[in-house]
Amino acid sequence: MILADKITNLRKKNGWSQEELAEKVKVSRQAVSKWEGAQTVPDLEKILALSKLFGVTTDYLLKDEMEDEEFTDEPDRTPVKRVSLALANEFLEWRRRAAKRIATAAFLCIVAVIPLLLLAAASEAPGCAVSENLVAGVGLVILFVLVAAAVAIFVSCGFKNTPFEFIDKEPFETEYGVDGMVREKQKAYRSAYVKSNIIAACLCVLSPIPLFVGAFTEKEYLIAAMTSGTILLAGIGAAFFILAGVRWASMQKLLREGKYARRDRRKTRIKETVSTAYWLTATAVYLGWSFWTGDWEITWVVWPVAGILFAVVMCLCNLFIERDKEKQGE
Repeated sequence: MILADKITNLRKKNGWSQEELAEKVKVSRQAVSKWEGAQTVPDLEKILALSKLFGVTTDYLLKDEMEDEEFTDEPDRTPVKRVSLALANEFLEWRRRAAKRIATAAFLCIVAVIPLLLLAAASEAPGCAVSENLVAGVGLVILFVLVAAAVAIFVSCGFKNTPFEFIDKEPFETEYGVDGMVREKQKAYRSAYVKSNIIAACLCVLSPIPLFVGAFTEKEYLIAAMTSGTILLAGIGAAFFILAGVRWASMQKLLREGKYARRDRRKTRIKETVSTAYWLTATAVYLGWSFWTGDWEITWVVWPVAGILFAVVMCLCNLFIERDKEKQGE
């Protein structure tokens, strides 16, 4: 019973959840739960691992009495970084500015194909003296310029976010007053967050309307214009989602709530990896199909299809994560 209390106290002092301790000691969360519930006792190998991990002597762990920790000379612990009030304010201000830049970059990526569609349709108009090859070349140049601008913004944001990377990747503690300040900002921002998400959702739902309208005409330019309208509405909707989401996520990160809670960090990392791989694959498919066939006015359909399938992929990802947890006895 004493050993169970010692393990629990040491785990909480380090700010670890049972899941995090289980990962470090390479056992299931159920095993850690049984140790702390005095249902089982760690074997000698795990006692040694716990001793090294917590930086305490094995004698301290095995003694059948509660006393002050007996630390080893070289504890195997990494100091936990602390977030001050000034750093938290700096992080939130940066993410507020970054939200606008990231939303702009995403919008540029989505609408980059619009000039190509409109120019291609214009070249088909009667009396147009410009060759299709020239129009396609100009459209592609504009597309690549817009995408390059978006990539530059993404890269710039990545470099400027470097001082705050530990908030995403490492355990941290907040100093006195930080949580209260963040909760106040979150409370003040909640209304704008909800409105932005409502606007974004409505725009995305309504975005196919121009496309449906274009289906009732045989005029190439009108079809291209309506298709561009669909893409434009979807791009604006995505921008609103990003504007709201980036700022809200920055607050959740500091509060370690939602998907950024310590117990959900592993799940978040897996989903982020799958999401990155998915969209890179979708981009490769779009560019490969477009360059191979030259049918840029058709290949844009990759994006709405990818958006629908992404929801399915995330559902499957959640399912596999939960099944993996069950296998580990969590």
